[in-house]
Amino acid sequence: MVLPYYVSPEQIMQDKAEYARKGIAKGRSLVAMEYRDGIILTAENPSTSLNKIWEIYDRIAFAGVGKYSEFENLRKSGVRYVDTKGYAYSREDVTAKSLANAYSQAIGSVFTQEVKPLEIEILVVEVGETNAENAMYHILFDGSISDRKQFAVIGGQAEEVTRFLRDHYRENSSLADALWLSQKALRVVENKPLSETNLEVAILDRNRPGRKFRRIPPAEIRDLMKSYL
Repeated sequence: MVLPYYVSPEQIMQDKAEYARKGIAKGRSLVAMEYRDGIILTAENPSTSLNKIWEIYDRIAFAGVGKYSEFENLRKSGVRYVDTKGYAYSREDVTAKSLANAYSQAIGSVFTQEVKPLEIEILVVEVGETNAENAMYHILFDGSISDRKQFAVIGGQAEEVTRFLRDHYRENSSLADALWLSQKALRVVENKPLSETNLEVAILDRNRPGRKFRRIPPAEIRDLMKSYL
């Protein structure tokens, strides 16, 4: 009698986690950081069409690293989720926390039920009336969710970038200071210079009327950083 091949559930979960981590580590890191007037999101991204950072709702942004098609599908489902909730209830009922929880459940279900896990990490960030009211949620490939303060790093060499920011981050920085520190953290671990054309940068500016999200074009990135060069 031939016995069926058996793999323990623990080993299956470990193999899935290792598979996802390897896929995510192939990409480049992304940084979200609080500054004086809101939150800045910075990523190394030479592509002008395949974005890693998007607006989701009035005060909420989404950022993803890993396999592009997978986090792009998550972004689209998130847009549908917040639009439906905002229409059914009110715009004030749409929060980063509720969206992050929805993402956590969806990603966790894929990890436990499907053969192949999602090769992604995402951030859901919301700017508040003050920095104390900001929200940053980090969701891993297995659906694990954690909240962050001051800064958050996903993808690539996230541990090295986090260590650098832990030593150099300062509260209430200007936008220019926050941008410079973000790109410097990415540059240090990549060990190569980063030009404005290789950066994707967006902000959630609490002082901006209406929708708070704004992309920073390369020319403005160059102007903001020219005093540091």
